[in-house]
Amino acid sequence: MLASADSPHVDALHPSPNIEPRKPGYRPDMLLLHYTGMHSCEKAIDWLARPESKVSCHYVVAEDGTITQMVAEDMRAWHAGQSYWKGETDINSSSIGIEIHNPGHAQGYPDFPDAQMHAVTRLSADIVARHRISKTRVLAHSDVAPNRKIDPGEKFDWKRLSETGIGYWIAPEPIDKCGWSLGPDSRSEKVAEAQHLLRTYGYGIDVTGTLDAATGFVLRAFQLHWRPGLIDGRLDSSTLATLRMLIVGAQTADTMA
Repeated sequence: MLASADSPHVDALHPSPNIEPRKPGYRPDMLLLHYTGMHSCEKAIDWLARPESKVSCHYVVAEDGTITQMVAEDMRAWHAGQSYWKGETDINSSSIGIEIHNPGHAQGYPDFPDAQMHAVTRLSADIVARHRISKTRVLAHSDVAPNRKIDPGEKFDWKRLSETGIGYWIAPEPIDKCGWSLGPDSRSEKVAEAQHLLRTYGYGIDVTGTLDAATGFVLRAFQLHWRPGLIDGRLDSSTLATLRMLIVGAQTADTMA
């Protein structure tokens, strides 16, 4: 099912058997970025190609920038798991998944090397252009599965991608360590506003006015992507201001692409 590469930037093919057709009516209109969370890229590719793993992805990007394709873009890879974005629950049918090799938070979470980021940027630009994926639909695994995932994490350079037209980025509001901050079980109109804005952008969240556990996970996911300076799942002035700016800017980001 993977006779040739879909992108000219691919260095190697390593087919995975963990694939199936996309559901009828679906096409790739989202790019989802992950990290492998394994000790080595070789082990990650091997695992993604094993039937018993029941996981796969379209591409893997090694630390040195080597790009391996594992699933054809027209097929449904098994990379998102249980997830949600803007009312859609079958993210695998509507997305292309890139696994970026990084051992992950549980194993030291090193920086993403420049060669790797350059490869991710080139590959993402090609995918986004060919499938006409909008800026606001270039997302993290943590965005679509905030209660389960934290990858690719706060060290991933979303700003660098956006500077080449991939994804949407805004400069986060500076953190005010002496300002207000709301934690678990807080009930406030500010919490309700944040929930409404997060839901408007695409996150799976209910507007209750209470900072329950589910809201904490979504706030953490938002911070991992757009306010990486402090990841605590709390609602503070910086998080809310950054979220407000995100929503306002996103209204024109895709039309200006």
